[in-house]
Amino acid sequence: MNRFDLQTWLPAIVLGVLVAAISVYDRGFLAPSNLITITGDTMTLFLMASGLTFVIMLGSIDLSVQAIASMASCIMAVYISRYGIVAVPFALLGGALAGAFSAIVSTRMRIPTFISTLAVSGVVLSFGYWFSDTRSVNIPAADRDMWLFWITGSFAGIPGEIWVGLVALLVLSALLQLSPFGRLVRGVGAQEQAVVASGINVDRVKFFAYVLSGFMAALAGVVMGARLGSGSPTLANEFLLPAIAAVVVGGTAITGGVGSVWRTFIGALIIQVVRIGMTFVGISVFAQQIVFGALLVAAVAITMDRSKVLVVK
Repeated sequence: MNRFDLQTWLPAIVLGVLVAAISVYDRGFLAPSNLITITGDTMTLFLMASGLTFVIMLGSIDLSVQAIASMASCIMAVYISRYGIVAVPFALLGGALAGAFSAIVSTRMRIPTFISTLAVSGVVLSFGYWFSDTRSVNIPAADRDMWLFWITGSFAGIPGEIWVGLVALLVLSALLQLSPFGRLVRGVGAQEQAVVASGINVDRVKFFAYVLSGFMAALAGVVMGARLGSGSPTLANEFLLPAIAAVVVGGTAITGGVGSVWRTFIGALIIQVVRIGMTFVGISVFAQQIVFGALLVAAVAITMDRSKVLVVK
């Protein structure tokens, strides 16, 4: 098996080993109802990581996704009683605009993306506090049942959030694998100067990638808010590191050019299974961030194309 094949299938192999190990510890782990629950719990993380995949494939980063998700949950929670289902596209639009702002700051001002998106994260966080009046906003049960049933309900025995995640997986996979935009994302990540020399507007590709990342982060916030029945400016505070880890553990190279959305889905499942395993052995939520950090370092070491990084600073 060559390096390319190993990088493609290693996440699935790791997931299989983890599932087998936990099923030995807990024989009920492989019960269909439990697997459905685990998949449903994974979908919020996957939705956030799926849009982030496009940005990382560019060789960039987006540190604003958790703030965008929290802000989107606040927008939906505040306005759903007044405007009904319109609050959902309003929240998604807020995420897309935040992504557009990150792209403009980075491409027009030529600021490194980890600085520009970190700064935008602070701005978005402030908007979240403003929309929610610095508090958690409950979503009335009647509004949840009327407008958010496609998330909180179930269809054919499968929770709505899983259907939302599967639709996102299919649409984004098709976008990345079959569309000219997807090919440009790969090209920019693999060899940006060659794409520039061919006359392609690279800044436009980056703009749409960041808009997509913001949109998907907002969708993650909407799903999270619907599940919990409230919106909060700190709702997704612990999701940034797991989201980045899900993308990279899934085999997307942090240096860009290599990756796929379905592998990010596998990466998100790995993160969720690892979280469950740590819970079984009694590791606290805060200590789990240490494990996710170690996973991220290991995944970067495996997937990183060192030929693109001549000097490490």
